[in-house]
Amino acid sequence: MCGIAGIFYFNDRPVEGGIINKMTDALAHRGPDADQFWSEGGVALGHRRLSIIDLSTAANQPFFDASGRYVMVFNGEMYNYQEVRDKIPDYPFHTTSDTEVLIAAYAKWGAEGLQHFRGMFALAIWDREKKELFLARDRMGVKPLYYYYDKDRGMLLFASEMRGILATGLVRPELNRAALVDYFSYQSMTVCPLKGFDQLGAGCWMRVDGRGQSTTRRYWDVTAAKMDVDPGDLPAIQRRIRELTLQSVKRRLVADVPVGAFLSGGIDSSAVVGLMAEAGDSRPNTFTVAFEEKEYDESPYAELIAKKFNTTHTNILLKPTVFLDELTNALTAMDTPSGDGVNSYVVSKAIRKGGMTVALSGTGGDELFAGYPFFDQYLQLQQKRPLYRLPQGLRRLMARVAFGSGDGRKGRMRQLLGLPSPDIYNSYPIFRQLLSPRQLREMTDLPGTGAMTGSITAIGQELVRRKKGLMALPLLSQVSAAEYLGYTQHTLLKDMDQMSMAVSLEVREPFFDHDLVEFVLAIPDRWKKPTYPKSLLVESLKPLLPDEIVHRPKKGFLFPWELWMRNELRSFCEGYIKNIAQRPFVNGAALNDCWKRFLAGDETIRWGELWLFVVLEYWLEKNGIG
Repeated sequence: MCGIAGIFYFNDRPVEGGIINKMTDALAHRGPDADQFWSEGGVALGHRRLSIIDLSTAANQPFFDASGRYVMVFNGEMYNYQEVRDKIPDYPFHTTSDTEVLIAAYAKWGAEGLQHFRGMFALAIWDREKKELFLARDRMGVKPLYYYYDKDRGMLLFASEMRGILATGLVRPELNRAALVDYFSYQSMTVCPLKGFDQLGAGCWMRVDGRGQSTTRRYWDVTAAKMDVDPGDLPAIQRRIRELTLQSVKRRLVADVPVGAFLSGGIDSSAVVGLMAEAGDSRPNTFTVAFEEKEYDESPYAELIAKKFNTTHTNILLKPTVFLDELTNALTAMDTPSGDGVNSYVVSKAIRKGGMTVALSGTGGDELFAGYPFFDQYLQLQQKRPLYRLPQGLRRLMARVAFGSGDGRKGRMRQLLGLPSPDIYNSYPIFRQLLSPRQLREMTDLPGTGAMTGSITAIGQELVRRKKGLMALPLLSQVSAAEYLGYTQHTLLKDMDQMSMAVSLEVREPFFDHDLVEFVLAIPDRWKKPTYPKSLLVESLKPLLPDEIVHRPKKGFLFPWELWMRNELRSFCEGYIKNIAQRPFVNGAALNDCWKRFLAGDETIRWGELWLFVVLEYWLEKNGIG
């Protein structure tokens, strides 16, 4: 796990001395073990290394292939690199690293070499012969890769984080207000928050030649579901799920350093820990966040699992005073603003202090095995499909009469019934909505909010572009795929990467293994619709998980934010709310009124809606964006 950065001047003018160093200095937290550079003419590559596989200096980057034609910087892990290495018997390997296998595969197969790998990665390869730059990102989008492409100025800059690009001084940060619509709607940004910046898509590669001409291709699509067993044979399906899940965990135990695990005591993290023990990790290292507020504390369930699988377990008691000490560190770690993620920072830092460099997480189980309530809500919406034969205007009138003009669940129902159709590309953006269109209109003056529907947001537009593939999936898998394209990619994975890498911890998520994802997305709804939460996963892994874990009330990984924002965090939040209320895109009077009502105990004002404004203002001030 590392940080990568690079510069490509199309006119071949020499890269300014020291500029690539500034880029990697901005990424130092991602790789404290080595800092190296390479430049030649109009190209410079930089790398910060967090050593996981082959800890020797021979595996440091930038890395050259045996011929000297290709030079690469790479962030991530290729879990099956030993298998791929065996397919290239004629290559003169001199390290035991996945890095060398990756560049050897590119030298042999070009872009097609990506198909051979199972892993999480972002990479850049310079072809010294053709004078071409090749960029690629893993299938699920676990590892980030940002770029700034300016053909008029003849340059392309790229890095693992936007701050690496900003460190060059070649780009002035300017807020992309259009990105804020998705931020306030879904608590993270589907498009980059700075003008001129972009992110290479998950499962995509891009090639840029010496004239600045670029070609982008998608080499994997999340809607590519496939099964290798009879879809009517439930026992065979369950056996295959177990095989693939265990295989995924085994892959993610490959490391030359100790591996730990997040353990909440829920189904997903407990399954990962149980499979770690089964895969050969005789005594896994596990970590749980505990609270004094019992309604938020899950440590008794985690301790039950720790005892069952004989783990070396650590409880991290999180008091408000500790959280306050870490809060600004966590917010500073955000390369892009997010309404979530602070929890990931705190537990990641604790695990890193516990001596771990790598940790497994149960993130992704809900998305894959229909664990969220809106999976079932989407099925219920499909039962109302006959209503959509009525004229849209009539349905909107009926919805206003039936559900009024408020927000919350009734507001969502009103929006859903007013859609052109109940299909996933229309309905998913509403299921995932945090601030409603009405709230956005009242509290902001952002582009498109005057008549906003889900399809106007960036995630809505992306789902419309991918609707052919989405609609070919079973209904529950349509929701899973939409989750991968939306919340998962732009909130869950982005937050986990930026927060864990801020403390130099590599996090691996077995439920985002693309072989497992492809199989589960092809499973018919009748097997996946739960008799209890995630029953397909639990039944497939039996008797791994005890009933006390399977049938306990679901809490999720939550902090007592509402309590803290009204007490210990009150002055902190109040200051940033006061400042952002002065921004031209915010209706300050409406925002301040919401804050006062929240403090007074108004249950219609949710803490998460206000926290979005706090985080955004902190990020704007930290980055000097007016």
